[in-house]
Amino acid sequence: MATGKTLTHLDAQGRPAMVDVSGKTVTARQALAECRVRFPADVAAQLRRSGLRSAKGGIVDTAVIAGTMAVKRTHELIPFCHPLPIDGVRIAIDWHGERDLRIECLVRTTHRTGVEMEALTGATVAALTVYDMCKALSHAIVLGPAKLAGKRGGKRDFGKAG
Repeated sequence: MATGKTLTHLDAQGRPAMVDVSGKTVTARQALAECRVRFPADVAAQLRRSGLRSAKGGIVDTAVIAGTMAVKRTHELIPFCHPLPIDGVRIAIDWHGERDLRIECLVRTTHRTGVEMEALTGATVAALTVYDMCKALSHAIVLGPAKLAGKRGGKRDFGKAG
């Protein structure tokens, strides 16, 4: 690659491979990910009036539970993610502007590898759950962007991690 960096999930022959973390140091690590849910204006207004409740129940409560469950199962969804002991998960969901919900997922572990994928999985599954809870109101709901806001621990820190 032009940047001098290499992909870590490929072996010497270019085949997919799980990274061997056995030689890494166990450290405290955390990651913060974010995903947005954008509603049509009329749907956002309706959800604000209802206190983010739908016919299926509390949207935020359900999304927090789904996101937390997803964090704990990330290694079952993404082939080369290591199963990790999750020390903590915090999911925050709130309005960001008139039509957008911002979902933040902060994940912590003490291990040899980070929790970026777990945080991204938690934020996006929470967003998918919001969509599922609200799709009866509109199919014009848009998810994203989803992004890593930051991480701490390991070789290098990045962005804002909580």
